[in-house]
Amino acid sequence: MKYNFIAIEGNIGAGKTSLATMISEEYNARLILEQFEDNAFLPMFYKDPEKYAFPLEMSFLASRYQQLTDQLGTQDLFKSFTISDYYIVKSLIFAQKTLPPAELSLYTRFFNIINKQLPKPDLFVYLYVKTPKLQQNIKLRGRSYEQEIRDDYLDKIQEGYFDFIKQQTQLTTLILDTNSLDFVRNRTDYDKIIDVMHQTYKPGIHRITF
Repeated sequence: MKYNFIAIEGNIGAGKTSLATMISEEYNARLILEQFEDNAFLPMFYKDPEKYAFPLEMSFLASRYQQLTDQLGTQDLFKSFTISDYYIVKSLIFAQKTLPPAELSLYTRFFNIINKQLPKPDLFVYLYVKTPKLQQNIKLRGRSYEQEIRDDYLDKIQEGYFDFIKQQTQLTTLILDTNSLDFVRNRTDYDKIIDVMHQTYKPGIHRITF
């Protein structure tokens, strides 16, 4: 790979963890995976979003910041590059869709302080998957607290990501439309993504449809 730090992003159920893990194993890359399963607020949030949105988003922000500073602050001489299944900006994207204005204002102040201290990825990959397929993937992986996620919530999150991407002209961004791919079970589909990621891109938005 031509990049030192790659961040894979996408909506809930887009396959970002699977893809990041597969790439790390093939290329001996340092893998950073989001530790969402340790968040006690997540199941409570899906049951009562208004009550638990702020503590959920704050706890995620703190956890992601600590993990990224620990991992990216040290060099691993035995790994070729670093790949993560999230980018810290997802914290703000989700908060913008879940928090009321007063709480969002406070949250944004904390986020801006933290974001300035973290390196930006050399390549930001967004896996674009339509909502029906996201729901299929969510059902297949079978996490009980995710089974009641509504389409409109997934639509809002997708909208938040695209709003962010439109503003990031200095970030090298790949939007990969993977709706027709099954890169987990089909090696040919996986190779298509790898071929695209091996290319050199200038900063800006690059859309790829397979």
